[in-house]
Amino acid sequence: MEKLRLWMRQHAITEVECLLPDFTGNARGKILPADKFLKERGMRLPDNIFLQTVNGDWPDDTSIDWTEQDMELKADIRTPRLVPWATEPTAQVIHDCFDAEGEPVEMAPRSVLRRVLKLYEQKGWQPVVAPELEFFLVKKNEDWDYPLEPPIGRNGRPETARQSYSIDAVNEFDPIFEDMYDYCEAQELEVDSLIHETGAAQMEVNFIHGDALDLADQVFLFKRTMREAAMRHHVYATFMAKPMKNEPGSAMHIHQSLVDKDGNNLFANPDGSHSELFLNYIGGLQRYVPAVVALFAPNVNSYRRLAFGDSAPRNMSWGEDNRTVGLRVPRSGGSDRRIENRYAGADANPYLALAASLACGYLGMTQGIEATAPVQGSAYNMPFGLPRSLEEALLALEQNHELRDVLGQRFVDAFIAVKRKEYEAFFTVISAWEREFLLLNV
Repeated sequence: MEKLRLWMRQHAITEVECLLPDFTGNARGKILPADKFLKERGMRLPDNIFLQTVNGDWPDDTSIDWTEQDMELKADIRTPRLVPWATEPTAQVIHDCFDAEGEPVEMAPRSVLRRVLKLYEQKGWQPVVAPELEFFLVKKNEDWDYPLEPPIGRNGRPETARQSYSIDAVNEFDPIFEDMYDYCEAQELEVDSLIHETGAAQMEVNFIHGDALDLADQVFLFKRTMREAAMRHHVYATFMAKPMKNEPGSAMHIHQSLVDKDGNNLFANPDGSHSELFLNYIGGLQRYVPAVVALFAPNVNSYRRLAFGDSAPRNMSWGEDNRTVGLRVPRSGGSDRRIENRYAGADANPYLALAASLACGYLGMTQGIEATAPVQGSAYNMPFGLPRSLEEALLALEQNHELRDVLGQRFVDAFIAVKRKEYEAFFTVISAWEREFLLLNV
C-alpha cells in the first residue's frame, strides 16, 4: 500500500475511481477523495451489483441469495492508472471482492478468472494471452429505434465500401485515434496495433501478449477509454457484437499459449511439432466451447454475429493458418506456438471470456481429450455446431457439471439467472420487422 501511496503523491492525485467489472464488463464502484481512499484502504458494496441486468432489472430466481451481503473491496495495488480525460488529477484502481470471512466473492468476474488461473498455477502452467478487439465507430444515436450509421470522416462523407486494412480509411478518424493512443499511453495500456476491419468504420486493436489477468484488465479499461475518446469527437464507439444489419460482427479473438516456470512453450515439442498438451488443449476447447458459449456470446445480439455474421465461426473445427475455423493455429515456430479462439464477441466480458477459454483448455489437458483432425479448406461449408440463441447457450452451460466446478457454482447460477432475465426482457419488445411483415399479413 505504501507503493500506491507514493504513486498517488507523485501524480498529485485528488480523487480515486474505485472500479470493479460487473457481468457486462462495465465499471461499477465508488469515487473517493484521495485522502479517504488511502485512509480507509478499502470499501464496501452489496454483492447484488452482480445480479443487476444490463437494463437495470433483477432476476426472478428464488434460489439466488438476496440478502445483499456487503463485500469488502480491496485495491489491487498493481492496477493504479491515471484517468487521462479527467480535469483534476484522478486515479482509477481496480478492486477485488471478498466476503466477511476474507474469501473471494465467487460471482465477481475477476474472482472467476483468478479461480481458473489458480488451477493452472497448481499444475506449474502459466497461460499467455493476447486479445484482439474489434469495434465500430458510429454516428451518435440518440433514438434507439433508429438504425446505426457510419460516422462522417475528415472528407465529409460516411464510409460505404468495404475497406479492409486500409490506411487511408483509418486516417479519416485520426483525431479520435490520436486521443485514444494518448489515453492508452497515459494508462500504460499496451495496444500493439490498429487496423481497419471489414465493416464500415470497423476497427481492430491488438494487445501485446502477457499475463491473463493483466490483459483482461487492459481490455476492460480500453473499452472505457475508446468510448471516451470517440464521444469527445461526437461519435460513439460500440462493442456490440452485430450493431448493423448489413455489416459484419465484431469479435474478441483470444490468442493463447502455455509456458512452464522457465518460460518454455508447452504447446510445442523440441522439434517444433505440436505437443500432446497442445492437442489436448484443442480437444478441450472442441468439447466444452458449446457449453460455455454464453460467456463468449453473453447477449441476445451476440447470436446475430455467430449465426448470421461474416467471418464468424460456425462449428468446432480447428486448422492451421485457416481463418474459417473457430480454433485457428497461426503459422508459428515452437517458441510462439499458440491457438486463436475466434468464438468470443467484442461484447464479451474479457475476464469471463478468458476464464471460459482457459477452463476449456484446462479440462482438455487434465482429461486427456484428443483433438479431431485439422480441417483442410473452408470450415464455412461444414454444418453449424453452436447454440443459435442465448437461451440454448444458457441451457448448455446449466447442464455442464465439469464447467460448473471449474468456474464456480454460485457464479454460474447467478450468471444464468441474470442472462435469462435479460432474454425475457428482450422478448417483450415488438420489433420493426414484426410490425412490417406481420401486422397486416397474419
